[in-house]
Parts: sequence; structure tokens; C-alpha cells
Amino acid sequence: MVENDLSGYDLLLEMTIPSKTKVVGITGPPGAGKSTLVNALLNIWSKGGKKIAVLAVDPSSPFNFGALLGDRIRMTAFYDNPNVYIRSLASRGALGGLSAKILEITDIVKQAPFDYLIIETVGVGQSEVEIAGLADCTIVTLVPEGGDVVQTLKAGIMEIADIFVVNKADRELSETLYRNLRMLVHEKTTTGIEIPVVKVVATDNLGVEELAEKIDHFFVQVHNTDRKLQMLTEKAWQLIQKRQMKKYHRQALMEELKVQLLSPQFNLYAFIDDYVSLIH
Repeated sequence: MVENDLSGYDLLLEMTIPSKTKVVGITGPPGAGKSTLVNALLNIWSKGGKKIAVLAVDPSSPFNFGALLGDRIRMTAFYDNPNVYIRSLASRGALGGLSAKILEITDIVKQAPFDYLIIETVGVGQSEVEIAGLADCTIVTLVPEGGDVVQTLKAGIMEIADIFVVNKADRELSETLYRNLRMLVHEKTTTGIEIPVVKVVATDNLGVEELAEKIDHFFVQVHNTDRKLQMLTEKAWQLIQKRQMKKYHRQALMEELKVQLLSPQFNLYAFIDDYVSLIH
């Protein structure tokens, strides 16, 4: 209902109540083993009697099940587990690595009594920044062959990461990546609390228990009202932007541009000013 903009979905959202579900965002570049990491966390938490929901963003169209049957195949062991709910969402052309309706869907899923809600991003565009607006704890997953870690951190990741994971830690250069991350985290620490860096081999469940402990410790340790305010501000900003954009229709915009382009004095910026004023 929410995902497809069906009539009345906004009323449903207005009926949501505060939830104690812990939202864990897992992001990182393609090939970092995010789905395998999610699977490993599901294994640990479900064995501990926890109830977990997973929203996994599918980079393909809703009619192309390649990603659903490929990357998500590892999670099939949990499909009949009554304590695990898994839903794959199409990004549907969203500019970042998240589904266009992920904020709203997250709030709906949180109405059920889940202990954890894991959100896995596609790992492209601005997904790392977007997920900071809805996850209580953001895990950035990196791999040894993922490129220059300094450039990664310059891209704004440092500001939103709560835990770094070095996945595929049995590979060459993984120790170098781990040490570099630890050094950069230490240099950039301003609160006195360093961001944890955890080495895992998700395919073999190595280091995943430590990661689960770090996640739980994060929720016990962090009671930062400023951070919560920043998260809510980012979330409200994204929702307001989407609501404002509903006033505009691409086809109507193209038709108007087609007419205005006939003028030799056409100026895109002047056109935008006039068009926005007209719509409002």
C-alpha cells in the first residue's frame, strides 16, 4: 500500500506510534558481501530468540528477479522462520541506493514487535548518506580490494558510520585495510568514543558474533539526543522534499519545455523560476 502510493497510505502513516525496534543499516560498495553479512547476523540473532525484519533493496526493476534470486539466495534458510521477515524492495529509479519509499516502509514495519530491523542498501549513489537518516546504527562494510580507504572516508562516510566492518578478512591486504581504518578512526575521533572496526569473514561466520556484540553495545552506550535530532531532521527533510516533488510531473514539464524552447531567448534558470512559481 505504502510502496505503491495507494490511496489512504498517508493516513496509515499518521497512525504509527513510537517503536523500540532497533534499525540497523548495512551499506558499502557492491561486492562487499553485505547480503552474506545480513545472513550471518540473522543466524546469530534468530538462534538467540530475537525477532528480525530485513528490508533488502533490489537494484533491478520489480520485474527482474535476478538480484532477488542471486544476492538474496543465502537468506532462503530463514523464509519459513516465524521470527524472521524478509522483504526485497525495488529501488525503482531512486537516485541513491535506497527505495523511494524506504522511510515510510521502515516506519510501518517497526509497528510489528521486531527486536531488529536490518536495512541493506544497493551500495551505489548516495545510499550511505541516505541511510543515516533512518538507521539507528549504520554499519559500513568494506573489503580489501575495495579501493583507497582514505578516498572512501573523504566521501562523507566517516560522519555517518557507527561501526566499520572489514569483510573477507582472510584475503590479502585485509590487515592493511584494518590498520588504516583504525588509524583514521583514531585521528578523527572527537567525542572520546572511537568507531569500532571489526574484522569478519561472513561466509564462514567468523567475527560475526563480535559484530553482533558491538551492535548491542552501541545501543546500550549511545543515548545521544543531538544525534537523534540530526536523524529526525534528515528524515523530515527527505520526506518534505518528496512531498514537494509530488506537485511536479515529468511529462507536463517536458511539454512546457518543448514550447519554451522555441524562444531564442530561452534560459533554463529563468524558466525554472517561472515554472516553480506557477506550480505553487
